[in-house]
Amino acid sequence: MSNHRGPAHSPVVEDVRAQQRKSRFRPRIFTSSIALLLTCAVACSRAVPTASPTGASSAPRDGRMGSSGVERERSDVARNVTAKAPTTPTEETPRDVEKGEANSGASKPPLAPVASAAPSQLVDGPKAAAPSSTMDESASYGMVGLARGGVGQGFGAGSGGIVGHVAKMRASASVHGASAGRMAAPAPSRPLAVAQPQMKDDAFNTEAYKSIHENPFRLVSEAPLSTFSADVDTASYSNMRRFVQEGHRPPQDSIRVEEWVNYFGYDDPLPTGPEPFAVTTELTDCPWAKDHRLLRVALATKPIEEANVPPRNLVFLIDVSGSMEPANKLPLLKRGLAMLARQLRPTDTVSIVVYAGASGLALPPTSGADQAKILGALENLEAGGSTNGAEGIKLAYELAEHQFKKGGINRVILATDGDFNVGTTSEGELERLMEEKRKSGVFLTLLGFGEENLKDSTMEMLADKGNGNYAYIDSLAEAKKVLVREAGATLVTVAKDVKLQIEFNPTHVKSYRLVGYEDRVLADQDFNDDTKDAGEMGAGHHVTAFYELVPAQGHDGAAPPQVDPLRYQAQRTPSAPSASDELATVKIRYKPPTEATSALLSRTVWDRSAPLASASENQRFGAAVAEYALALREAPGVGANDTTQARSLASSALGFDPHGERHEFLTLMDRAATLPKQ
Repeated sequence: MSNHRGPAHSPVVEDVRAQQRKSRFRPRIFTSSIALLLTCAVACSRAVPTASPTGASSAPRDGRMGSSGVERERSDVARNVTAKAPTTPTEETPRDVEKGEANSGASKPPLAPVASAAPSQLVDGPKAAAPSSTMDESASYGMVGLARGGVGQGFGAGSGGIVGHVAKMRASASVHGASAGRMAAPAPSRPLAVAQPQMKDDAFNTEAYKSIHENPFRLVSEAPLSTFSADVDTASYSNMRRFVQEGHRPPQDSIRVEEWVNYFGYDDPLPTGPEPFAVTTELTDCPWAKDHRLLRVALATKPIEEANVPPRNLVFLIDVSGSMEPANKLPLLKRGLAMLARQLRPTDTVSIVVYAGASGLALPPTSGADQAKILGALENLEAGGSTNGAEGIKLAYELAEHQFKKGGINRVILATDGDFNVGTTSEGELERLMEEKRKSGVFLTLLGFGEENLKDSTMEMLADKGNGNYAYIDSLAEAKKVLVREAGATLVTVAKDVKLQIEFNPTHVKSYRLVGYEDRVLADQDFNDDTKDAGEMGAGHHVTAFYELVPAQGHDGAAPPQVDPLRYQAQRTPSAPSASDELATVKIRYKPPTEATSALLSRTVWDRSAPLASASENQRFGAAVAEYALALREAPGVGANDTTQARSLASSALGFDPHGERHEFLTLMDRAATLPKQ
């Protein structure tokens, strides 16, 4: 227990001490009996191994927790028995994961026998280490002696600002911290063989996706405006890749078309003036509906050179609950964040907040120059306990606000499977929490991990409401893409609350539908309302939206019936510009990252359509991705045979592929074609 004492009359500290005194008087005979029983159980589990699918010996899985029941009990009772000196992880290549070698590494030390610990240790936990410069700094934040992967065991008290907050640490978090922080060395990590088909046990599969209903066709005569928020999330595409590599087609509601399209890079023109992004439009025939047209509207921001990246204030908010134990969760997460940590500079600051049943400070604000300290703190994280995500979010944001760098990058990087199961768990409460926290000026990056209990709907909502972006990490290669290669787009915001509004000319367009962006559609009046939240764009981001158009003189069987003429209002009268060659007007509103007032851009789209075969590679490849996603979703108007057509179209547009992602898409399409429908 920490020797750091706070004010004599702190009610929170007194409550914690009272809880600790109660713990000390628990009958030791009970604790010793539990220790003896667990020792026997551990011995039995080691003596009777079962064969894993990969040929390695492993204990039976217990569904979402990712470990045997014996391992869970052993972890809960004996987490404080062993201690591991901080180590610096070695960087591994992304291909390790693709070969099924992710996180296999060197075996970690086995658990010390439970019976070797004194009963008092099992109740009260280990004593805090002797004060050092690191420990003193942690103590000033009201928490010392953080066990590997858990929340702090020591309790301190401070006063004022974040110091006072972390000293208090909310009574529930403090009480739980004494037990949630006792982390023991885990069993050796299981190999992550992402390329091998895996049987899923539906009894334990609790993945959650929000229902998607395709945008309908709308008549220009009745609804000439289409308004939506920009979206730079890419999680849906990498999640699809995980499903296909495991031998399954992705669930229909996991397919968000815009995230598939925006996963890829495009060589559209970049901005040359003071505006943060360039606007590109292109009009061709539609590949899945030959009588229709396809309009592409694309925004592109300029990448930022590393030398020009502002100082960074990053808070890693890491889920260390029991559900994060599998190799493709916390172990992969640690390796991904370690790659980001190696890119930090002395001007950058990093903190690590962890949460399980309670939240705690694993690394106080540390200079990016202290690589060993940052990497050691990451390496020491282990999984165990329930998931109180809301408490972790609150602490991470308050820490980020305390370290706020004016003119710099201030961002919380939340890494989780989204399975919040204690504390604030309802999406409504979490949504209100994120809406409050985004007012701080701190942005959010959300990294999703794992399978079977992935709460995609929760993570999408957190990123949407928290001025953030959402990526799903299925491999070390994807972690490198998001956190290293595209760090500018992921971390450096160049425009916030980006909204698009397109007005169609009824002379040329009879009806239209927006492809994707179902969760990003806004009311038309929200476009000019600066209080309405919208998406963010980072340095080097590309946002592409497709519209399927029915020409004014074309057949429109997909459009809804017209509404009867109004009795008290006259029909709209076409204006003079409607007789021109203007097909549509694209308007964009955005705010600079630190400002509250939006700026307006406007571009005209001319009615000059080209055959798809002669269109740009950007148009053809993006259209192929959209068509394929719609076909897998079995969207209205798109047939199952369109997957073959989409592959042919994609294969004709592979020119701009600096990292092989377009070629990988073809491989995934070929593999998915062999998989049965669910």
